[in-house]
Amino acid sequence: MGEFAFSWNNILNVLKTFGIWDLIDIVIIAVLLYRVLIFAANSRAGQLLKGIFVMLVMYIIAAAFDLKSTSYLLEQVFSFGIIAIVVVFQPELRHALESMGKSKISNLSFLNFNAEKVDDETVIRECIDEVVEGVSDLARDKVGALIVFERETKLGEIISTGTIINAQPSKEIIGNIFFHNAPLHDGATIIRGGRIYASGCFLPLSQNYDISNMLGTRHRAALGMSENSDAVTVVVSEETGVISMAINGNLYRDLTPSLLKKRLEELLVPEKSEPVVSKFFGKGGAEEK
Repeated sequence: MGEFAFSWNNILNVLKTFGIWDLIDIVIIAVLLYRVLIFAANSRAGQLLKGIFVMLVMYIIAAAFDLKSTSYLLEQVFSFGIIAIVVVFQPELRHALESMGKSKISNLSFLNFNAEKVDDETVIRECIDEVVEGVSDLARDKVGALIVFERETKLGEIISTGTIINAQPSKEIIGNIFFHNAPLHDGATIIRGGRIYASGCFLPLSQNYDISNMLGTRHRAALGMSENSDAVTVVVSEETGVISMAINGNLYRDLTPSLLKKRLEELLVPEKSEPVVSKFFGKGGAEEK
């Protein structure tokens, strides 16, 4: 009974000194823990956490029964385990950090380092029109193509694998780039700032093993690019002439030219800031459904 009263008094003392900063501290830790668990559940790290838990149980048992050799071995594993985790799970950790970089907090003006960002709606719309026309011609003739639209995530390391062009987009240039047996035919073309910036670039292949065997290297490269960045990738199948688009790790197939143009405009054309009144009440003073 005395131990219960002692514990209760300790809890009351903690509650008396509990302040708003303690609450904020707890919320931050809870959010971080939640994000770690979500990350683990959607990657190979889930199995890693299970293994760490098993080893932790083994260490507790070894310490309880004074198993010195086992305890020492597990202590060494835990000491160097962090370095091993960073090395083995480098792709997953990079993806997690990039996801944080795409969050709303990172879009604050003092965190925005994209000096080359283009907000000219006319330039982007003209680029989309030329690309859609070029892709339509390629699809009709069943000529394979891979075109990547750079967005917030800069693709400098991808661009460095190709040839710099930095040309005004046109369907004729796109047709020449992907013409059969052309030097840059097999690589990807990068669109940056509304211009054809580089061609013949190598893209990372998707690590998703659930992809259909019917999809070729171009589609796997498009998915890989969308898994590693926020880029929008357009693919034309050389076998069927089907137009597809990859974004956020998803592949959308059988797109018509008009639907492709609509989707590209939704994703790439800068949104115009609305007046404060319209944000709260919608256009015309009423909330839109």
